[in-house]
Amino acid sequence: QVQLVESGGGLVQAGGSLRLSCAASGRTFSACAMGWFRQAPGKTREFAAAITRNGANTKYADSVKGRFTISRDNAKNTVYLQMNSLKAEDTAVYYCAAVETAYSGLYYVGPREYKYWGQGTQVTVSS
Repeated sequence: QVQLVESGGGLVQAGGSLRLSCAASGRTFSACAMGWFRQAPGKTREFAAAITRNGANTKYADSVKGRFTISRDNAKNTVYLQMNSLKAEDTAVYYCAAVETAYSGLYYVGPREYKYWGQGTQVTVSS
C-alpha cells in the first residue's frame, strides 16, 4: 500500500515557477514508477510527466517538455515536479500517481496504469 500527499501548489504569475512535491508513505516507494497528471476544469485528466523507479528515465507530455522536470529522491520517498515558464494553460489540479513495477526501466503515461493517487494540489497561473 502506498499513500501519496502532494504539496507546493499555489497561485503564480505567468512566467513564474513552482515546485510540487509528492511524499509517499509505505515501504515500496523505490519499487514504484511515478507520474504526475493534471486536470483542468471541464477537461479530462491528462499526463504531464513520468519517471522510472530508479529515476534514470523520464517522459514528458509535449505541452510541458522543456519547461517541467520530474525527479525523485528514493531516500526521502518523494517525487518532485519542477515547473518553470508557467503559462495560464498550466492551471489545473495536479495529481501524483504511483504503481509498483518489477521493471526498473519502465515509466507509464496512462492514468489507468497507475494504482495509487494523491488528493491533488491546485496550481493557478495568472496571465
